[in-house]
Order: sequence, then C-alpha cells, then structure tokens
Amino acid sequence: MPKVLAKNPLLRRKSSSPFSSLQRTKPNIGRSSLATEDRLEDSGLIPSLAPKGIAQDVLSLIVYVKGIAFDEIPDRASGMNSERTSEVLRFRRALPSIFSLAQLHALSKSSTETEREIASLVADGRGRGGTAVGDGVVLVSDWIAAVNAESSISDSVRETYISLLSTHRTSPTTPITSLSAEDERGLVIAGFLTSPGALTSSLSEFFAPPTLARSSSSISTAGHINPTGSMAAIGGAGAVHASGGGGSVLATSSGRLTRPPGHEMTFSLPGTGAYLKLLVAARAHFLHLLKALSPKYKEATLDVLKERWEGNVPGDAISRLKRERGEWSGVLPGKTKKWREFYGLRFEYVLAEAVGSGIVEVFETGSVGLAARGR
Repeated sequence: MPKVLAKNPLLRRKSSSPFSSLQRTKPNIGRSSLATEDRLEDSGLIPSLAPKGIAQDVLSLIVYVKGIAFDEIPDRASGMNSERTSEVLRFRRALPSIFSLAQLHALSKSSTETEREIASLVADGRGRGGTAVGDGVVLVSDWIAAVNAESSISDSVRETYISLLSTHRTSPTTPITSLSAEDERGLVIAGFLTSPGALTSSLSEFFAPPTLARSSSSISTAGHINPTGSMAAIGGAGAVHASGGGGSVLATSSGRLTRPPGHEMTFSLPGTGAYLKLLVAARAHFLHLLKALSPKYKEATLDVLKERWEGNVPGDAISRLKRERGEWSGVLPGKTKKWREFYGLRFEYVLAEAVGSGIVEVFETGSVGLAARGR
C-alpha cells in the first residue's frame, strides 16, 4: 500500500493577508528618526540673536560672547576622569581671547553700527581690528595680559613688544628693527609674532579650502624642477606658510636666513591655530546635524538642534540630579561629541558663529519657536 505522508501541524499555513505578497523592507536606520521633509512655517528672520537686556555696544557683546563660549564641567557624573578634565581645562586656558566678527554681527541689530564702533575702538587703542588675527577682534588689555603672562620672554623684550603693539595699533604688521634676531625668534616661538605669509589679508580665506597654488602639490612639483639639495627643491624658505602651515621660518632657521632691510612681522596670539580649528570643526558639525535632521530643506527648530548638539543628554534639573545620584542609565555628558571633540563648546556660541558667517539663518516659525535654516 502506498505510504500516506501526514502533514506536519507545525508547518506555517499560507497567509491569507492581502499584505503578504508585498516586498519586505528594513527600516532606514541611517536616517534620523527626527528627519522630516515637511517645511517649517517662516514668519520672518530675526534681526539679532542677543537676548533681551543685552546692550548693543561692542564691549557688551564681547562680554556676552565670552560668557556663552563653554559650559561648566559637571562636578559629578560628568563621564570624564581627572586626566580628561585637566586636559579640557588646559585646552580652554590656552585659547586666545579672540572674538569672532561673525558672532558680533549675529548678536548685533545693526552690522553697520558695529563696524563703525570697532573702527573707532581700534583708532582709540582700545581694541585691534580683525586683520591681525583673522576674522575677529581682540581687546588690547587681553593682548597685553597674555604677553605679561608669558614667562619665556624677558622683561625688556616684553616692554618692546607692548610698545610696538601700541605704536602700530591700526596695522597687522610691524617693523622689528628695535628687536634683535634672538628676541624676534623668542617672540615667534612664544606665538606673539609670525611671518606675514602666515596670515592673509583676506579674512574669508581662513575658512576656505586651500587653493591649488597653496596646496601640497606645489611643494611636490618643486622637487622635479629644481636641483636636488637646494632650498628651492623643497618649495623655498616659506613653503610651510605658502601651503597653509604654521610656525615660522625664523623659528627653525637658527640664523641661517638673514633678515632683509625693513623686515616686518605680523602680530599674533598663541593658540590662534587651535582656536580656528575648533571653530571650523564646530561649525561643520553644526551643519551636519542640520542636514541630518532635514536632508531636503536643511532646517530644524533650535530646540531640536540644541538637543542633538548636546548629544541627546537632557540638561534639566531632574536629569542632572539623577546623574549625580547614579540613577541615570543614558549617555553621560563627557562621552558625547560636544565634550570629546569640542571641549564643552556651547550651542549658542556655535549658532552665533554660523549665523554671522552667513551659512545659517534663524527665523520665527510662529508655532514651534525659532528655527534655523542652512543656506
């Protein structure tokens, strides 16, 4: 007799659902869950990012910018050990007291009046223009304090430098005939002087990618068209500066290069490179968050943007108390990108830089508060 195969009751029956024939797809994990393609309502741009009660003079805006630069390190449950905490504090302390012109314009209700006041302060000797340090301003009192705090230069050189700073307060460069080659090298190593080739006259070039003429390809080409072993074969004495590097040829030449008559140097502040690098990286990350939230329109509310900048770590009082008591199961502040790469740089500081640079605009939605849109 033929064998009769019994049906396995564990086999799944054929589904009668009308959706069973549809192709199954996995959810797009890469896209943000908050990303939206719906356009936000635009009720008009806001004239200034400064809160109510902040005076509009330049000195008051500088004080405000200084206050919103960094968050305080949490006393408990910060997610950072003592070594990392010391590293953050040392990095902040080494940054120069430079205030971006972009931030001042974003906080000011009238950019024209701000520019006029800055020009007046420079002429009166209370501040310096942005050319000497890039797209920013520095108070003379802060500059002199930095010089006095530097222990590697002698008192006589310190007095000469401050005299040069006061005499040439409207110029980014200064003749250094009153300084010996040894004193000049000491100021270069300390970071208070640099070659004129290290800083460009165009303020926007600090944040622009290097062109072909300034890139490393010009240095590599020099080795093919010049004799081996010559200075020209490595790009010349100023090859590092021409390709966007730092330091100074005087700091490494040890007197092998003679100073030409009427030689001039550019005023600078120690840590300017670290400041510019931090600012550019923070601004790039800010734009990345904005595009991740709204790939099509590149816009999001400031509340959502700030939450992402904070690494989705709530900053309310209840959440802080939970972290201090050890009841918090989420990510600690020190493990977020804000603290790992940006040393606690605040959202308001980066927002002002982005708005003043013209890459982001802030507008009123009318229903969900302020929002930002990439240009």
